[in-house]
Amino acid sequence: MKLSTQANLYALGAIALWATLATLGVALSQVPAFALTGLALIIGSVPTWGHWRRWRVSRAALALGVYGLFGFHFLLFIALRHAPPVQANLVNYLWPLFIVVLAPLLLPGVRLRSAHVLAAGLGFLGAGLAILGGHSLEAAWAWGYLPALGSALIWATFSLGSRRMAQSGKGFPTAALGLFGLISGLLALACHVWLEPPLHLGLRDGLLIGVMGLGPLGGAFLLWDRALKLGDPRTIGVLSYLTPLASTLLLIAVTGRTLTIWIGLATVLIVGAALLAVRVKD
Repeated sequence: MKLSTQANLYALGAIALWATLATLGVALSQVPAFALTGLALIIGSVPTWGHWRRWRVSRAALALGVYGLFGFHFLLFIALRHAPPVQANLVNYLWPLFIVVLAPLLLPGVRLRSAHVLAAGLGFLGAGLAILGGHSLEAAWAWGYLPALGSALIWATFSLGSRRMAQSGKGFPTAALGLFGLISGLLALACHVWLEPPLHLGLRDGLLIGVMGLGPLGGAFLLWDRALKLGDPRTIGVLSYLTPLASTLLLIAVTGRTLTIWIGLATVLIVGAALLAVRVKD
């Protein structure tokens, strides 16, 4: 199997896990956001504890990892508190577009083709349709859009930064993501103690947090890291637009809502963009 094919499969695996995040988040909406993030990130780090010897990374790698995992979630949850959640989520989903267009700036030897730009634009349009469902953006400005934009930039630059470190021979092993998640989770719990009311969990809440930790806030990071280290970040960035689509479809299935024409249009745009990006040759 070609490395590019393996990378795309790893990316699709991460996307499939991230697609469950919104549904799990709805089921755990009563749990304070930073507490939920902290517990899930710590649980997500558990599968790598047996490889703790591989946690010995450079200060630069550690800084990049915490910057990505903690910074992304911190700004995202701040955005969701201070801006309409749907619109803030849309702004946050600029990160696949940033991966595509920033790759030539941050990675040596990577060129941006017009097809990548077209695919990224189509993918973002499809993501917008999937998330907004035909509703218009609120006219009133909310400052929470700024941290949403910041979270998108953080995840894109973290993803490209990990690829750049790997190319330079200074990269970190995939198992080190457990260290990044553990530290990020502890920082999130500190934010919970500082900013949120006391935590009260039931058995169901604990089980769902475990699923979230091992899935979208754990295993997905490991798959994503492998994808970026093996594949083309421009292609992977566009494939990432499948995340809001899959997330929306899962929510529709779980909540029993009707499949609308907007979701159909989003499907055509996102799948078309992904196929276009995958077929581009250097």
